[in-house]
Amino acid sequence: MIDFDKVGDRVLSPSVLAHVVLRTANLQRMTDFYTTFLGGQITHSNEMIAFITYDHEHHRIALIGIPDASPKVKTSCGLEHIAFSFPDISSLLLAYRQRKAHGILPLWSVNHGPTTSIYYKDPDGNVLETQVDNFDSVDEATKFMVSKHFAENPIGTDFDPEDYITRIKSGEDEGLMKKRVEIGARGLPDFF
Repeated sequence: MIDFDKVGDRVLSPSVLAHVVLRTANLQRMTDFYTTFLGGQITHSNEMIAFITYDHEHHRIALIGIPDASPKVKTSCGLEHIAFSFPDISSLLLAYRQRKAHGILPLWSVNHGPTTSIYYKDPDGNVLETQVDNFDSVDEATKFMVSKHFAENPIGTDFDPEDYITRIKSGEDEGLMKKRVEIGARGLPDFF
C-alpha cells in the first residue's frame, strides 16, 4: 500500500507521455495531415475536435478546432516540437519516403548524436521530429551528451535522407550511419 503521507523529496514521475492536444483554426486540414503523417486513424471526430491514434493508445494527438485561433508566432514562447521514435534508421527512412510520396517534405535532417532525426512542419507551423536512437542504451547516449563533442556542438550534423537510403541499399551497416560526423561548433538553423 502506498503511504500518502511520505511524499519524499521529488514528485513521482509519470509512466508515459500519453498525448498532445493542439488548437487549430483549420481542423479538417490538420486532421488529414496528422492521419497521413502518422499512418494513423481517427478514433473520434466531429465539427470541433478530432482524436487520432497510431498505436495501442486511444489517442496520441487531439486537435481542437477554434475558428478564430491566431496563427503561430515564431518568436513566442511555447512548445518547440513533438518527437516520434522509430526502431531503426530503415524504418525512419521508409516513413520519410512514404511521407514524401504524400507531398510531406522534411524541414531538416540532422544527426544530433543521441538521435538521427528528420523534422517536418504541420499546416499550422508546428514542428514535428521523427527520430531513431543512435545508442543501444540510455547510459551510452548520456555518456555522449556529456562528451566534449556534444558540448561543442549540441545541435548536430546535417544529412541527406536520400544519401542514407542509397547507402543502406548498397549494404552499408546502419550502425555506421548512426555515428555522428563531427563538424565543430554550430548554431541553430534559421527556422528556429
